[in-house]
Amino acid sequence: MTSNFIDYVKINLRSGRGGSGSSHFRREKHVPKGGPDGGDGGRGGHIYLVGSTQLWTLIHLKYQKHIIADSGNGGEGGRRSGSEGEDVFIQVPLGTIVKNAETNEFIAEVTEEGQKILVLPGGRGGLGNHNFKSSTNQSPRHAQPGEPGLDVWVVMELKVLADVGLVGFPNAGKSTLLSVLSAATPEIADYPFTTLVPQLGVVEYRDEKSFVVADIPGIIEGASEGKGLGLRFLRHIERNSILCFLIPSDAENWGEEYQILTGELEKYNPELLGKRRVIVVSKMDLSIPEMEEEMRESLPKDIPVLLISSVTQEGIQELKDLLWTTLLDENKDFGKIKEAPALLDLPVVNPMADEMMEDPEALD
Repeated sequence: MTSNFIDYVKINLRSGRGGSGSSHFRREKHVPKGGPDGGDGGRGGHIYLVGSTQLWTLIHLKYQKHIIADSGNGGEGGRRSGSEGEDVFIQVPLGTIVKNAETNEFIAEVTEEGQKILVLPGGRGGLGNHNFKSSTNQSPRHAQPGEPGLDVWVVMELKVLADVGLVGFPNAGKSTLLSVLSAATPEIADYPFTTLVPQLGVVEYRDEKSFVVADIPGIIEGASEGKGLGLRFLRHIERNSILCFLIPSDAENWGEEYQILTGELEKYNPELLGKRRVIVVSKMDLSIPEMEEEMRESLPKDIPVLLISSVTQEGIQELKDLLWTTLLDENKDFGKIKEAPALLDLPVVNPMADEMMEDPEALD
């Protein structure tokens, strides 16, 4: 099954070279050698990242091998500066992290709508010869060349931003629960790995409040070693404020299933176990009341446990309440009204424009 969800791309970024300064001289009728008046070169184009809530995957960058900003133009006579190279704006979904592909050094992270981050600055334009005029050098004949732009291979990695992450084995009922909590419509079926990509849903709460829930594709024993869907989606759990573990009522051993899940998270990143947790026993419509006490006894006593049924809506409102209060406890600023950021109407320069590809072999 082919997925349009791309959360990892490797791209070569090249900011623009600065334009050279001019070594022009004035030509005046009664002055054999007029004074120097060469203008400065324009800076090379910058490369920016721009956060966009309209994107949720990096698929639009999947086939972009090189992203190149324009060079600045050279200076001219009359001290006219060269124009700046056109900047490149790369729109990315929130939660995108950029690292140096060779050193793994962190470069930038985009977390807000409209956030604009300068990733690679363009080279500075060279100074024209009029800048070098002095009492001892009335007619400087040299000007500065423009600085080269930066050239680096980067890795862009998307880690889904959500307030609550649903964690559980395949067919634990995560997709069904997400469809009940929110207006999301994930694929739901009775076979393993129905969810092949993270699904996000906005949960409407009391008094027009809301929070975001992510359905992370099913984890199995050995996921931290690459089994099943492997490590690909474990990284998305790192960006969730709290973790909601789903264990179906028809599991063979509820406590053991929870221990396997937490064990896989610990193997992948021990810091994940520092997150606040909630345990939800799902599919209670398939269970009998006499089993409830046994379920609770097998699960940790220091973590909230809630029994629900997405089919009958049993416990759904109580789950919303629990998730909301847990989020408030985890982040005291959560739920406060924030001023909406100003949206930036920025052009996305086509990184594969024909004029940039006159010599494709030179780019490889």
